Amino acid sequence: MNLHRPLGTLSDGADPIHLTPAEAGWTYTGLRVLTLAPGVPRVIETGEFEAFVLPLSGGCVVEADGARFELTGRDSVFTRVTDFAYVPRDATVTLTSAAGAEIALPMARCTRRLTPKYGPAEGIPAETRGAGNASRQVTSFGVPGVWEHADKLNACELITPDGNWSSYPPHKHDEASDCEVVNEEIYYFRIAARDQITPSREGFGFHRTYTADGGIDEDVTVRDGDVFLVPRGYHGPCVAAPGYPMYYLNVLAGPAEERSMAFCDDPAHTWIRDSWADQQTDPRCPVTTADGRTDR
Repeated sequence: MNLHRPLGTLSDGADPIHLTPAEAGWTYTGLRVLTLAPGVPRVIETGEFEAFVLPLSGGCVVEADGARFELTGRDSVFTRVTDFAYVPRDATVTLTSAAGAEIALPMARCTRRLTPKYGPAEGIPAETRGAGNASRQVTSFGVPGVWEHADKLNACELITPDGNWSSYPPHKHDEASDCEVVNEEIYYFRIAARDQITPSREGFGFHRTYTADGGIDEDVTVRDGDVFLVPRGYHGPCVAAPGYPMYYLNVLAGPAEERSMAFCDDPAHTWIRDSWADQQTDPRCPVTTADGRTDR
């Protein structure tokens, strides 16, 4: 299985990402990233999939099942926590942006058909996790305990300040046990340029995924727009090179009856968590809130 999908390898015309479960080689989790031209409606049929409508840049109007939501959006994933919408399976969804936009659609194959729903940015927690140079922002917009209006789909955003490590200690969720559930996971990366705001291929970061049996052992350089697939195994860290902050969108879904993001650390590295008690968190975190960047 090809786990690292650089920018351009999953494109569909003007759309940067069109990743289905069949393309990924698994069952539940998918991702589309759409480019909306100014004033031109896009019609999406969700089919077997529920989805979040998540602005990456710009905003849009979402229409589905007679509901209409205006998403304010943001200039960049590095400038603000955005509002979003949930759309159900078997729906015709129309997206329109007056000024143009880039929209992510994290998706999951599901069985229950729910109703469309709006998620305001002001209700989304932007937490600081870790400490020291493992400090990072986790924006939990679509996870259990914060957003319950989904059947299978889980999603969150992370921002790692330049020079920091995230998704650390390495962890996994590939078996049903006392501490974890089975989830397929997508990492969708955006890397800021030297201005700390504008996504650009200028910068880079690193990502690691591996299994205890050695079946997967991947250390890759990731750049803006790349995707990494995690079918199983420990994943982390993600490292933002000095000068270039890293964002990633995590999309998870699996066979469990109840949505969950439960995981188990690699036992060789879980001691790192205890070391954080004696360290300060990076004052750059959180980088963004619903009100914008915290350093402006």
